Amino acid sequence: MALSKTELVQFRNRLLSLSGRLRGDVDNITDGAFGREEESRTPTHPAELGSDNYEQDFALDLIHNEQETLKEISSALKRIEDETFGLCKGCTEEGKTGRKALIPKTRLKALPWTRNCVECERKHEAQYT
Repeated sequence: MALSKTELVQFRNRLLSLSGRLRGDVDNITDGAFGREEESRTPTHPAELGSDNYEQDFALDLIHNEQETLKEISSALKRIEDETFGLCKGCTEEGKTGRKALIPKTRLKALPWTRNCVECERKHEAQYT
């Protein structure tokens, strides 16, 4: 069953809300880990330096993950505009017959930026393990 216009508006609003929240998170993580508000604080003890480096590495990983999610959200918003939101990219690309190319609504509610149904996502992830 295809998504209604009302559902598309709801998903669009949810994606925009998530995007705003993640952008705020990235800014907060950056400020906290790289000490914009504490620029004068320089670690003087090797243990403090190690802790600061660990925190910065951890923050960089979080920022990277959240930026990747922001890219996926942006792509999902584009798919809403293109009227392809909710279509499984994997099923569509493989031209599978007998299978719906629609992503189940329950999956979209959990991961509104997803591109694939569960089966295609498992195949995609299996390529990288």
